[in-house]
Amino acid sequence: MTIATKLAWDDTVLPFQLDASGIRGRVARLDGVLDQVLKQHAYPSVIEALVAEMAVLTALIGQTIKLRWKLSLQVRGKGAARLIATDYYGPTDDGQPARIRGYASYDAERLDLNASPFSQIGEGYFAVMLDQGEGMVPYQGFTPIAGGSLSSCAETYFAQSEQIPTRFQLAFGESAEPGRPMRWRAGGVMLQHMPAVGGVAADQGSGEGGLLTHADILGGAESEDWNRVNILLDTVEELEMIGPSVTPADLLVRLFHEESPRVFDAQPVRFGCSCSEDKVRQTMSIYSQKDIATMTTEAGIVTADCQFCGAHYEMDPKTLGFEGKPTE
Repeated sequence: MTIATKLAWDDTVLPFQLDASGIRGRVARLDGVLDQVLKQHAYPSVIEALVAEMAVLTALIGQTIKLRWKLSLQVRGKGAARLIATDYYGPTDDGQPARIRGYASYDAERLDLNASPFSQIGEGYFAVMLDQGEGMVPYQGFTPIAGGSLSSCAETYFAQSEQIPTRFQLAFGESAEPGRPMRWRAGGVMLQHMPAVGGVAADQGSGEGGLLTHADILGGAESEDWNRVNILLDTVEELEMIGPSVTPADLLVRLFHEESPRVFDAQPVRFGCSCSEDKVRQTMSIYSQKDIATMTTEAGIVTADCQFCGAHYEMDPKTLGFEGKPTE
């Protein structure tokens, strides 16, 4: 692959369909997007790994949804990794890129740098939230933390909440090309059984804690198709997903040439944030002027920082908050 070809596929999501088996999917490559997300904070490596995995999941899932506004993924845990949050903003116009941002909160004193990243979450939940904009009712779906990765949690969510068999195969990590500094890259493949032919799930699942799996949803030929395609996906190598030598289209041919793969237009993704001073002011509107006074610095201003993009806002406290009810 030439440098030009590699750059063309970086920070893209390629939709595809396997016509022979009724399975759809996505291939994602994140480079500059992931680098921008992670450089906002000096995260420890185990937290960087969780944010990287969450970012590529967000890119893959976000591209499957017809978004008017925003998809959010959140993991909240009782372990050292307290929060992993990512947002995917759908393109505003045809041909425009989608935007991704991410943030993590953690307890540095409890963090075990030698343990697996996923083990730092502990008991908690995986959440998917859809906000389609003004006039639309937001959607929220939750599943407990289960399996051994964030990918497993996402697979459980789709089986449990949507009854759509879903599989993720991801790769992420720091790498460097000759003469270039180390930077994070991520890539992955997402498979979903087409919902139109999905079965009716059992009341009690066969997965961890009684959660649903694909075996509880599919049967007969559909299950055979799903298992066959997943066996093919198991042969993918990490360098094929994130390395510079194989394009996503070539990867699909290598993996699924017998399944009649058909690709669609690739979706570019970029780092982007929706924060603004107006939104900060709107957030501050829930506080009384007395509360605002406690947030005012010695310099006589109220400051706010966006944890997603690092934007810094300074505001006059007299323009914030509301007049509290007078005391008698």
